[in-house]
Order: sequence, then C-alpha cells, then structure tokens
Amino acid sequence: SASAAAYAARAGLRAYVLVPQGNISLGKLSQAMIHGAKVIEVEGNFDTALRLVKEITSRFAITLVNSINPYRIEGQKTAAFEICDLLGRAPDYHFLPVGNAGNITAYWKGYKEYVEVGRLSSLPRMMGFQAAGAAPIVLGRVVEQPETVASAIRIGNPASWQGALAARDESKGTIDIVSDDEILAAYKLLADSEGVLAEPASAASVAGVIKKQKEGLFRKGGVVVCTLTGHGLKDPDIAIRHSPKPTRMAAELKLLEDFFKREEGR
Repeated sequence: SASAAAYAARAGLRAYVLVPQGNISLGKLSQAMIHGAKVIEVEGNFDTALRLVKEITSRFAITLVNSINPYRIEGQKTAAFEICDLLGRAPDYHFLPVGNAGNITAYWKGYKEYVEVGRLSSLPRMMGFQAAGAAPIVLGRVVEQPETVASAIRIGNPASWQGALAARDESKGTIDIVSDDEILAAYKLLADSEGVLAEPASAASVAGVIKKQKEGLFRKGGVVVCTLTGHGLKDPDIAIRHSPKPTRMAAELKLLEDFFKREEGR
C-alpha cells in the first residue's frame, strides 16, 4: 500500500487503499496516507479486505496492484536476477517469509527464467516460512482468524497459494512454520548482531534459517540467502515493546556520572 501510494502520487494517479481496521501497523498506514491515498478501513482481517478489493475492482475501472496482479510478480522476480548477479551463481537455499506468497512465487519465477536464458546452471531450494498462527499453506486449509505478531504475514488465505506450492515442490524446498517467539528472537538478533532493523515478518526468514540449522540441514560451504521484506520502521510499536525502557533522570552531571559508573562497572 505504501509503495503503491507513492508511485501513484508521482504519476498523478488516484490511489485507494483498503486496510483491515486495527490490523495494520501505523508505520505502513502513515506512508500511504502522507502520499495522498484515499484510505478505507474495513472491519475484519487482511483476507476480508482482499476479498472486497477483488470484488470492487471487477466492477470498476480500477487496477488491483497486489500480488494477484501479474505485473507485480514480473517486477518482484527481478530481485532473483540481482541476487544471482551479485553472487555469480544461484544460492543453494533461499529463505523467505510467506504471507500472501507473492515473493516466493516471484523469486522462483526469476530463478527459472535465468536458467532458461543460460545465466544459471542450477536452482536454489525455496524455503518459505509462515507464522505458526497464520500458516494456511502448511496446514493445507484457510485460517479464518490468523494471529501473529508479524502483521505483514498475518494472512489466512494467500493470493499466491498455488504459486508458493509450485515453488516449494519444483525446487524440492519446503514451506514450514516458525513461532512468534522464534520470529522475535530472530528480529532481535538481526538488530543486536547485524545492526539491521527489519519488521517482524521479515525476521521469519532468519528464524527459518536458525530452525533448519538446528535440524542439521546445511552443509559446509553452502550459500544461503535470506530476504528481509520490510524495514522495522513499518512496525515501530514492536521495536518499542520488545526493547528496554529508556532511563530517566534529572539533567545533572553527577547523576549522569553515577549512571555510567554503574554501567561500566567502576
């Protein structure tokens, strides 16, 4: 919604954004709003909003620009080209979060096309991860009330479900689950160890790597790629909620000196 609103503003087009009321992070909503999109909040979850969007765009001359739109997949697939160009090869494994399943579908399409034109001689195994409370593909059924801290993958009926299954099966990969605790641990690890603030949904890919490492999947020298699909400022409330609270004190040098002595163990 944020990028659609931004590009619409640049092109002088009207953008309409349907979102589930109370079920979208303020970071994402604020981006769409500041770019001038007309935001419509509807009762229900993401899947309710998607159903309504599909119905309304079939009745009006409005272009739907989520991953149902084939041009969206065509654009996303080029990220696979970039990965291969940077590595000089395909990775052995590519880990991604799976919500609406557009990314795993698009990346797999990109890898296959690079093989078809002779730019690659091998393909990665596609490793998709859903949150345990929003795992319709893993469960093999629609999840009516998906629940997870990772709002971007809180989806119970993915638009690109069949594409994700094809990516998994054709690549001999997997679509698995990670818990919210595993997602948050990976989210914190990225911030603490790499200086990368990703949104929780993005961290599902890293949580998947950690899970598979514990299961002994990887061989020495293998190449693993993780896609982090969104910046952490899209969901700042999670960062604040899972971080230490700020220390407050009066504006006195002595108090500040005492604080640092305690912190530094002097």
